[in-house]
Amino acid sequence: MLKYVMQQFLESEIKRLPPEQCLFHVIPAPLEKTVSYGKGAAYGPAAIIEASNQLEVWTGSCNPSQQGIYTWPAVDCSKNVEQTLDNLEKATLRAFQEAKRPIVPVILGGEHSLTPGALRALLQHHERIGVIQIDAHADLKDAYDGTPYSHACAMRRVLELGCPLVQFGVRSLAPDEKYFREETGIPHIDARAFYARGGLPALPDPLLPPDFPEKVFITFDVDGLDPSVIPATGTPEPGGLLWYDALGLLERALENRTLVGFDVVELAPFPGLHWPNFAAARLTYELMALALEKEETES
Repeated sequence: MLKYVMQQFLESEIKRLPPEQCLFHVIPAPLEKTVSYGKGAAYGPAAIIEASNQLEVWTGSCNPSQQGIYTWPAVDCSKNVEQTLDNLEKATLRAFQEAKRPIVPVILGGEHSLTPGALRALLQHHERIGVIQIDAHADLKDAYDGTPYSHACAMRRVLELGCPLVQFGVRSLAPDEKYFREETGIPHIDARAFYARGGLPALPDPLLPPDFPEKVFITFDVDGLDPSVIPATGTPEPGGLLWYDALGLLERALENRTLVGFDVVELAPFPGLHWPNFAAARLTYELMALALEKEETES
């Protein structure tokens, strides 16, 4: 039986600060309404936050916690997905309002359906945002299981917000998604192609199209990583990205760009298995570090 108590991210290592003193605003969103295989994504946010208390604050390159991390109460996900997206949008807007300063929202899911809700809020503070997706699946279906708000449709809804999209690590997609991706020209480096080409050193530089927006939101489905790194997810796929490959892709993609927010989604904790929770917490903190690198460069 899984049981988690929602805490503060990195509560064991850092003191609580008021929201106006924090760059990073963690917003847990335990949404689980449309998952189609393994269950447990609703426990993901609390498991990540609990595991964060085992992290060290120094990543090896920087200390994101010095910029302040504020954890908000969990978003109400008790209604349908559409209402939950509205609730997440309001929660993210509240974080901006209470902070009274530029912030980096950190959304912890929960299933992947939640991404458009956070983006709707961010687009009210940033004129144009590009989305980088790391995922085993394309999530480009127009509808799935009778709803356009399924986790399998998340990136289709993102595109409807006017956000350009780049995909890394995909290795499972339906024919209609493949054709849609080709017709719309969505840039992508799938996992098979990534390793067939020799990994990160063999990839083009720059990695993103020249017209990709300067401000970037990362949506990171943990099944984008190989199951050897994080097996605790609802729809694991073999052949995924390894840890430093994924981080290296993102670091390269963010060159000359600003990370304005991100989500980490689809962790479905296993009873008695703590390493996937810790890996997801470390991933969250590493993404904070990627945002901080540009912050420090500009300060």
